Amino acid sequence: MALRRLDNKTARTLFMDRHALAEPPSGGAKGADLLALIYRLGFVQLDSINTVARAHDMILYSRRPSYRTKNLKHLYERDKALFEHWTHDAAVIPMEFYRHWHLRFQRDAALLKSRWKNWRRDGFEQQFATVLQHIHDHGPVSSSDVGKDEKKGSGGWWDWHPSKTALEFLWRSGALTVIGRNGFQKRYDLTERVIDTHLCPGNMVCDTKETVDWLCNAALDRLGFATPGELAAFWDTVSVSEAKDWCNKGLKQGILEEIEITCADGGRRKLLARPDLAESDPLSPSGRIRVLSPFDPMLRDRNRAERLFGFHYRIEVFVPAAKRTYGYYVFPLLEGDRMIGRIDMKALRDRGVLFINALWPERSVRWSDARTRRLESELDRVRRFAGLDVVEFAADWLKDPK
Repeated sequence: MALRRLDNKTARTLFMDRHALAEPPSGGAKGADLLALIYRLGFVQLDSINTVARAHDMILYSRRPSYRTKNLKHLYERDKALFEHWTHDAAVIPMEFYRHWHLRFQRDAALLKSRWKNWRRDGFEQQFATVLQHIHDHGPVSSSDVGKDEKKGSGGWWDWHPSKTALEFLWRSGALTVIGRNGFQKRYDLTERVIDTHLCPGNMVCDTKETVDWLCNAALDRLGFATPGELAAFWDTVSVSEAKDWCNKGLKQGILEEIEITCADGGRRKLLARPDLAESDPLSPSGRIRVLSPFDPMLRDRNRAERLFGFHYRIEVFVPAAKRTYGYYVFPLLEGDRMIGRIDMKALRDRGVLFINALWPERSVRWSDARTRRLESELDRVRRFAGLDVVEFAADWLKDPK
């Protein structure tokens, strides 16, 4: 029997729809509306780099232009509708999902104990009781409130003192909960003072099978179609073998089917999907140009993005300046269902300027005057979002495709 096949345009649009990028950028961006958007995405990655705006703010703004930074802070810290933990990186996650994170707590505890012992963090386990007692007696803390007499190593920003390492371990393993951030510094409290008692570690039995089932289902809901490896990578909690077992069971039960999608280069790829996945999508993505965060969830899996959109993207933050192809922090540009280029820009806050250093169109894109006008409109919106006064362009800002 021939596999159901999705052409590349349909596959792209379906994937964009799962990531709230197929519809026009509009709608409510605070309270219940913002929570519904984050629920739809699954999580929003947090990142400290603030070249124009932080990644989590850009992710939400690109979908809801009325979004402002305070809206996420209120939802997270005041309303406690989100919790912070890890997927593939630090992220804010709907509190409704918290009960499914007990497996992550257990697996992080086992992994980090062995990994961090071998990573110049000797002595952090001896600080567990001291750190917990300090928080019990004095309330929430940041890393600067503990271990004041401990020496930090010379290995760089990651070389924490033992009490800082203990804080991070106790958070990752569930004993502590991050209740918010000052600037970008985390504040930790005892989990039992933050999370409903019946959900706290120790009061709830973690059912591994049930959690794996939920995580795989939830990942497929947000990807539309995927391989077992892509399902495992979405939350980065289940193993590939667990995801394979889940997929095989779903195929036998008829709740999953194998389909074939056409990639941007014309190749074909077999993946798994639900039988009711639409063969054609009535959505016609907005032609408005949107600036995306380098950490946008649609682009997080760089290989998947390249297969679907033909867009090769790598962030060059950790690449020495002389070896960068584009720049330190270059933003992808989306128009309709196509990735049309990438832009190197920076907020010069002392001058109130959004400075455009360079833009590189994709090879398949003809950069017209009309497209420049659409870009200028989007940059002016980003400028207002970032609290800046004017957009300025370098003299030779429009580059030849690479």
